[in-house]
Amino acid sequence: MMRRRNRLQKNAVGLFQGVFQSLGQVAPAADIAILLVASFSIAGPDTVLSVIFGWLIYALWMITPYQFSKYKSNAGSYYAYASSATDRGRLGPITAFSFMYYDITGAAFGILGLSSFIFLISPAISSIPYIWVIFAAAFTGYIIAVTYFGIKPSLGYNAIAGLAEVLFLLIGAIIIIIRVGPGNSVLPFTISRSTGIGFSAIMFGAVFSILDFTGSGVVTTVSEEIKEPKRNIGKSIVFAMVLTAISIIPATYALTVGWGVGHIASFATTNDAGLIVFSRYLGPIGLVLLIIFTVNSYLTNGVSKATAVSRWWYSAARDGVVFPRSLSKIHPKYKSPANALIAWALGSFALDVIMGVIYGPENAAFILEAGTGISIILVHIMANTSLTFFTRRIGEFKLLTHGIAPAAATAIGLVVIYFSMSDVVGKWLTSPSPINDAYFASLIATMLWVILGGLAVTMYYSRHRPNTLERAGEFDVEGVSYTGFKENQ
Repeated sequence: MMRRRNRLQKNAVGLFQGVFQSLGQVAPAADIAILLVASFSIAGPDTVLSVIFGWLIYALWMITPYQFSKYKSNAGSYYAYASSATDRGRLGPITAFSFMYYDITGAAFGILGLSSFIFLISPAISSIPYIWVIFAAAFTGYIIAVTYFGIKPSLGYNAIAGLAEVLFLLIGAIIIIIRVGPGNSVLPFTISRSTGIGFSAIMFGAVFSILDFTGSGVVTTVSEEIKEPKRNIGKSIVFAMVLTAISIIPATYALTVGWGVGHIASFATTNDAGLIVFSRYLGPIGLVLLIIFTVNSYLTNGVSKATAVSRWWYSAARDGVVFPRSLSKIHPKYKSPANALIAWALGSFALDVIMGVIYGPENAAFILEAGTGISIILVHIMANTSLTFFTRRIGEFKLLTHGIAPAAATAIGLVVIYFSMSDVVGKWLTSPSPINDAYFASLIATMLWVILGGLAVTMYYSRHRPNTLERAGEFDVEGVSYTGFKENQ
């Protein structure tokens, strides 16, 4: 039985905040300003296809949390879903291990991404060695402080700022497309060898594009704090996916034609190319607004990520799986999982600074994000498998939504992983360089952590702590039980 004072605050936020908990994690303005550079460097003029493929793949993956949210309201999100999929809970530890890798490396998007963005805006700033470390430290301190003081103020701000961000990107993209006029083209929507880009590169670009949409499902981590979770979590996922599509896909096309389809190869090698396009077609006001929204986007992303990570780490620690139980402590006043929050933020900050010193903040962000993309795909694959097992376990299995859809999502995920690995290994073999070596090392580290590490921790719990696994992920904030185990509400 869990003590009431060590629980998250029920009914603390509503549907509106839930939608922007997800959208804050997506951080569309930051994607447009800097993260899409990685996709453009891989897919070139076909980047908008990579983005569309990424959105479609991620939308298919969102079927799993959408379906799970009807049955389970647990802050553990994908970890809790996997843990409760079988009566022995054996899918929980490996999912937690994979999810943790995504959390630790994915923090680079905010910690290093914002630092790189500020660092590259001004030559005067970029001439100061290691000043980006100060930006990274300030960013880390900000997300700790905001998230530490509770979910209501943090997600309330995210919701207002996020809605303004979506409207700005959509309107800005429309203006750019109109002003480009004859420069508009269907070429970015075609797969053609004449562009020099093959399907493999487009799919590898889709991995980074998946990261552009990653976060739409993290509203599941506030399942214990949102009103009517079994109704509002699913709605939040749907609304967040729609908003991410209308804010990122048109803007990606606008960047392509705004830069010039025939000159797009130089997009990825130009500092802050997204800012240049917005400045060219929207003038100084558009430039300033994009800078403001990009900085804010990184901040809201950090808050959303900190909110999500701290809550599912809290859930796993509450179960005694992977994390020490000390991380399950809830702040008595602010009702935030303070210990889990601080452990994640400081650990990620240390990793990002080390990588940033070695490769520079921008390259380090892309290198870490490569591992992030593969690890989150593996998390979704585990969740897809869990949905099938879980619904069969409770007698609710439906062939299309619980069998075919998650199986298709898993198959596509494996295809994306294959193309990603093929591209990384191919460049490592044919074009040796410190950066390609780092991408290859990131790939190897990801697979070792997730596969070998995940299997090892699963075997440990199965052999030495089977009772812990049997109860893992079973908590439901509304007291719903499918196994005979029910928390004392």
